[in-house]
Amino acid sequence: MPQYNPPIRDMQFLLYEMLDAVPTLRALPPHADVDADTLNAVLEEGGKFASQVAAPINLSGDAEGCTLDPVSHAVSTPKGFTQAYAQYVEGGWPSLSCDPACGGQGLPLVLNQCFYEMLNSANQAWTMYPGLSHAAYEALHAHGTPLQKATYLAKLTRGQWTGTMCLTEPQCGTDLGLLRSKAEPIVGGVLDGSYRISGEKIFISAGEHDLAENIVHLVLARLPDAPAGNKGISLFVVPKFLINPDGSLGERNGIYCGGLEHKMGIRASATCQMVLDGAVGTLVGAPHKGLAAMFVMMNAARLGVGNQSLGLTEVAYQNAVAYAKGRIQMRSLSGTKAPDQAADPIIVHPDVRKMLLTARAYAEGARAMLMFTTLQLDVLLSSDDDAEKREADDTVALLTPIIKAFITDNGWIATSSCMQVFGGHGYVHGSGMEQFVRDARINMIYEGTNTIQSLDLLGRKVLGDNGAKLKKFGKRIAAFVEEEGVSEAMQEFINPLADLGDKVTKLTTEIGMKAFGNADEVGAAAVDYLRVVGHLCFAYFWARMAKVALDKQNSGDPFYTAKLATARFYFAKLLPETAGLIRTARAGVAPLMEMDEALF
Repeated sequence: MPQYNPPIRDMQFLLYEMLDAVPTLRALPPHADVDADTLNAVLEEGGKFASQVAAPINLSGDAEGCTLDPVSHAVSTPKGFTQAYAQYVEGGWPSLSCDPACGGQGLPLVLNQCFYEMLNSANQAWTMYPGLSHAAYEALHAHGTPLQKATYLAKLTRGQWTGTMCLTEPQCGTDLGLLRSKAEPIVGGVLDGSYRISGEKIFISAGEHDLAENIVHLVLARLPDAPAGNKGISLFVVPKFLINPDGSLGERNGIYCGGLEHKMGIRASATCQMVLDGAVGTLVGAPHKGLAAMFVMMNAARLGVGNQSLGLTEVAYQNAVAYAKGRIQMRSLSGTKAPDQAADPIIVHPDVRKMLLTARAYAEGARAMLMFTTLQLDVLLSSDDDAEKREADDTVALLTPIIKAFITDNGWIATSSCMQVFGGHGYVHGSGMEQFVRDARINMIYEGTNTIQSLDLLGRKVLGDNGAKLKKFGKRIAAFVEEEGVSEAMQEFINPLADLGDKVTKLTTEIGMKAFGNADEVGAAAVDYLRVVGHLCFAYFWARMAKVALDKQNSGDPFYTAKLATARFYFAKLLPETAGLIRTARAGVAPLMEMDEALF
C-alpha cells in the first residue's frame, strides 16, 4: 500500500524564502493579520488530514468504485468516503479560503492551494467532491444574485452542500456552442421567475453521491430566444432538492443520475450522466451571458487540475524513491555499492535516478508555479490597487493554460517513470503505482484538453493581444536575469534562462507572421509552443529556487543541497527538450495537412 508524507518543508521554502508571501499577503486588506505561525499550523493539520484520513481509502476506493441504484438513481461512494467527508466538514476545511461574510475563514488562496495539493496526493478521486464545490462557490460568489448568494453560499462554504459544473453534452464537449439543453421560463405561482430545464449532460463529476444532503448544479442551457452558438448560452443554478423559503430542503428536483461512467482512472469519483427532466433552476447572471459566469468556475477547475497532477507526481515520486532505496538488483556499473548485500539497491543506477529526478524536478517546479500563481490570485481578488490587480489578472490569465497543460503532461511522464522504477511490481494494483498513472491520464483530457489549452495560450493569450501578457511576464524574467547575471555562481541557471527567453520571442514572432497567411499554423505549432513556454516558466522558477539554495548552501541544511542538485538536473536534463520542440513548432502545418484524408 502506498504511503504519503506531506511536503510541508518545500511549501514553507516557497512561501517564505522564494515568494516572501507573508509581506505580500499582509499588504492586502483581507489578510493584514496573516502570519507564518497561522500558515504553518494550517499546513500541519491539513497534512495530517490528507495523510491520515484521505490517503488510507485511496487504494480501496479505486478497487470498489461507485455504484448506482437504477431505481432510485442514488449513487453510493466507496467505503469510508462519507466518513472522511464528515471529518472534512467537521474540521472546517471547506471554509478555509471562503469569504467571512459567507461563513468562511478568509485565509489566503495560496494556503488553500497547498492544502488541496496534499489532498490530491492522498486521494484525487475523493478530493474531486469538495474541490468542485469550491469552484461552484467561486462562480456564485462572483455572479450570483443576492438571493442565490443568501441561499447557497453559506451551505457551500460549510460543506453542508456540494456543487458541480454541468457543461458537457453527448454531442458537444469543448465546443459549448453546440449544446441543446433548454430552459423555459416559469410564469406565475410560487416558482415565478424560475425556469424548467430539460436536457442531458455527461461526464459530470460528483453529479450524484451520498456525501452531502444536497448538490448544487451549475447548468448551461439555452433560453427560447437564444441566438445560436456561444452567444446564446445562459447559466442556471439547479439544486438536487428544491429550497424552501426558510432555507430547508423541499421536494426532489427533476435532475438525476441516469448512468455512471466506468473509467480508466479516478474510479471512486462519480462521473455521471445527468438527466434534466423539467428541473427547476434560476438564472445566474444575465441571459445569454452564461459562459462569462461559468468561466470563473472553469478557470478555477483548470488550476485545480494542474494541482491534481502535481499531487500525483509528488506521491508517485515519494513511493518510487522508497522502493528504489530498498529494492536490490544487479551491481552498480562503477563498482559494488552495497557489499553486505547480494546486489545493490537500484537507486545507484543512473537511469533509475533520472526517472526519480524527473519526477522530483517536475513536482517542485509545478509547486513553485502554482503557489506563485495562486498568490497572484490573492492579489487580484484582494488588492485595492487597480494597477496591481490588472497586472495580477494578466499573469493569471497567461499562466492558467500552461498550468493545466504543461503540469498535467509532466504528471503523466512522471507517474509513468515512477511506475517504471517499480518494474513489474508497479504494474500490479497493490503497489498503488498503476493507479497513479491511470488517475493522471484524465488530467490531460478534462477541463479542456491540453490541445485546447495550447490553442488558448498561443491564439488568445499571446497572439490575441499582440503578446502583451507574455511581454509582461517576460519583463519579470528579464529583471531577474539582469539582477543575477553578474553572479558567477548563477551563470549555469541564468544563461539558459536568458537564451530560452530570446528563443521564445523569436518563435512567437515567426508563428504570428505565418498565421497571417494561414490560421492553421497556430494549430500546428500550439502544443509544442505551450511546452516551450512551460519550460520557460519552470526555468524561471527553478532559477529563483536555485538562487535561494545557493545563498543557503553553507547552512548545513541538506534541504538546500538537494534543491540545488535538482535545479542542476532540471537545467541539464529536462530543459534541453525545448530545442526539439522549437524545431517541430517551426516545421509548420504542411507536414500535417498535405496527406489526403482518404489516405489515413
